[in-house]
Amino acid sequence: MASPPITPASRLGPVGSRHRPANVATTVPLVLARPSLLSATSAVFAQQISRARVALVPLLFVGTFQSLGILLLLRGVVDTSSTLTKQQVVAGSTVLVAAFVCLNLFAQRLGSLRAEGGLDYYAAMDVPGGAVVLGAAASYAAFIVPGTAVTAVVGAELYDLPLGRIWILAAVMPLAATALAGLGALLGLLAPKPELATIAGQLGMSAVIFLNLIPEHRLPGVLQAVRAIVPSTYASDALAETFRTQVRWGTVGIDLVVCAAVAAAALAIASVLFRRQACR
Repeated sequence: MASPPITPASRLGPVGSRHRPANVATTVPLVLARPSLLSATSAVFAQQISRARVALVPLLFVGTFQSLGILLLLRGVVDTSSTLTKQQVVAGSTVLVAAFVCLNLFAQRLGSLRAEGGLDYYAAMDVPGGAVVLGAAASYAAFIVPGTAVTAVVGAELYDLPLGRIWILAAVMPLAATALAGLGALLGLLAPKPELATIAGQLGMSAVIFLNLIPEHRLPGVLQAVRAIVPSTYASDALAETFRTQVRWGTVGIDLVVCAAVAAAALAIASVLFRRQACR
């Protein structure tokens, strides 16, 4: 008698059998683990850096030469006999590079992405909301390194200030850039239209120009209170302090701690806003 044909089912053995031939592949569901905050931030950072590389030269040119132009302009109109004024002008112009890129341009970029649905791409991925905001903010902050160094060195030489402690830029500028990028993220995510995000970013940068360049004691009481809540003023004050003969390092440390606190708070709030908008 002929043997019955062997079907795929008969190769697997009796129904309910736990024994299968070794040459029969089985399908196992693949479950991908959620990426960590660090790896997700690095991925977003790399993607945003690659996208913005084409705009690198314009960013560096405009951000740097804008600050250098202010240095040259004020050199002819301010009282250069006041050491305190010279210190504040150079420090404020240096921080202005971060304000232009991390506050103004970053707010415009997020406002545009939100209007065009570009943020939905990140919202669809299973990554922490903080990684999206932090990675994008870090990509913009990376562009300020050459501009801030050039502005600080040229400004110190132009206003006859010491350069012995210029290394403090390595601590001041990352904190200033992060704090301003956090505020830029809030403006970009809260603005209902990209045009409003653009206006908000430009107004924020104008406030930085005004409040950073003028020493606190020369402002009226009301504006001194306003200056106290603008995070970039603490960065400019910390940098200006290092141009003095006798540096009050305690004051520098307090200013940097305030910048770090504002940066952490702004980025945390922006991450929550991003996730809430993604769930709508």
